[in-house]
Amino acid sequence: MASFNIGIKFPILLLSILSLSACTRIGTSELGLDFVSMDSFNTKDTILVVETETVDRPDSLRIYGADVHIVGNLNDDALFGATSASMYFQLIPSSFPFYLQGSKDSIIVDSAVLVMSYVGFYGDSTRPLKLNLRRISSSTPMLMSRAYAVNYPEAYNIQTDAALANPYTLDFTKIGDSVFNRFEKASRQIRIPLLKSFADMFIKTYDSTNAYKNDSTLRDYFPGFALTADASSNNNVLLKTSLADTNTKLGLYYTTNSLANPGKKDTLVAYFKFSSYYNAQANFIKRNRAGSEASRHMNGNANDSLVYVQSSPGTMVKVKIPGLKNFANKLIHRAELIAEQVPTEAPTALEKHLLPPNYLFLAAYDSASPSLLRSVPNDFLGSTDATSFYRFGGQLIYKTSQGVENVATYNFNVSRYVQGVISRKDSMFDFRILAPVNDSVRFVPPHPSNTMSSIDYLSSGLGNSPATGRVRLGGGSHSKFKMRLRIYYSDL
Repeated sequence: MASFNIGIKFPILLLSILSLSACTRIGTSELGLDFVSMDSFNTKDTILVVETETVDRPDSLRIYGADVHIVGNLNDDALFGATSASMYFQLIPSSFPFYLQGSKDSIIVDSAVLVMSYVGFYGDSTRPLKLNLRRISSSTPMLMSRAYAVNYPEAYNIQTDAALANPYTLDFTKIGDSVFNRFEKASRQIRIPLLKSFADMFIKTYDSTNAYKNDSTLRDYFPGFALTADASSNNNVLLKTSLADTNTKLGLYYTTNSLANPGKKDTLVAYFKFSSYYNAQANFIKRNRAGSEASRHMNGNANDSLVYVQSSPGTMVKVKIPGLKNFANKLIHRAELIAEQVPTEAPTALEKHLLPPNYLFLAAYDSASPSLLRSVPNDFLGSTDATSFYRFGGQLIYKTSQGVENVATYNFNVSRYVQGVISRKDSMFDFRILAPVNDSVRFVPPHPSNTMSSIDYLSSGLGNSPATGRVRLGGGSHSKFKMRLRIYYSDL
């Protein structure tokens, strides 16, 4: 267990007490972690009131090639409003210049298929989802040098023109079916048959031009794919896919005279795949909270009873703990900020599918850098050490609270922060609770090394996919599911 200076006169005795408190299994906190009993060292507990407010988070989230991508619509979310998502991407062969194998003059076009990796969904999968695939217009090509922000599609104005496939209906009940053919054995694939004109273009026409000379010439001939959800189909589901997965590819199927066996035909396939180095991509996600319950609470109320967290691009919650300023110097065994979901009394069928985020993050608000998240002093030790990262808290857990089962709960360990504030008179901070995706944090090391800082990264691999996850939490003034700071301590 790492030691820390809390500024009292007996550090050796204090460290002994801390060691004993970590090893004595008598009492249990709401985090589920073990502490000394209420008898050992006269341990007490108290609850400090917090003040809460929901605000929009004007982040500029970027989704990178290795991240999960989102396509679809959520139109009937009464709590948070509407969401729409579309994706744009390019695929290339494994090397340039590219040549189709076999005898060129004997090539006969078979078909072309766009295969997308199926990662999962968010929302209601009981109805099929219709997907549209179009060509990105040459008048608005994607730029390799740009990392596209998800919530500003109008700024980039990427246009589309020709349809590349007939509308494709995705049946979620069959998505797990395996594919067996002479070329592969796979599962969890979305296979979109492309138009014959597309197959002819890629197999015959481009092979007679400079299109396959290098990646730049191919992008000039074909700027890329645009995948969107048809507004006439399931409007309450977001599809999760992965460009970097080996399942995602363009398959060009054709026959040609066999080079190994003259007089016979070979059936062949050429694959184009995604390269984060050579291919541009963008995933645009638009939120529209007009008329939603969350929008009615985003009104500047500094101590709201209900607060709303939506995965990026989304909303976050301001948290203030005014009572900590005058909290007397104590030996802190554990201080935890507890946030609980306020369940919907009569949830709709859709509501049951719109699950909370896998992970919430607690950040300190630094007025000197208001647009940048700051680590909670002394308690957040960075994301590279998985053990300390998860010890800090924020992972979704379910518990029974106020007689209600399966209440989504998030607990944040701020013990060392509280100890520093009350013992050393460290600076107090307001907090922000958010559901990050690909965020950066200004990490300030624990005392006494807190005069330096670095940038730490919260990648999507830590728990949240873009746009998936939202939760209504009890605010500081809620009558039942109150957000609160609970402190276990001993007098000095």
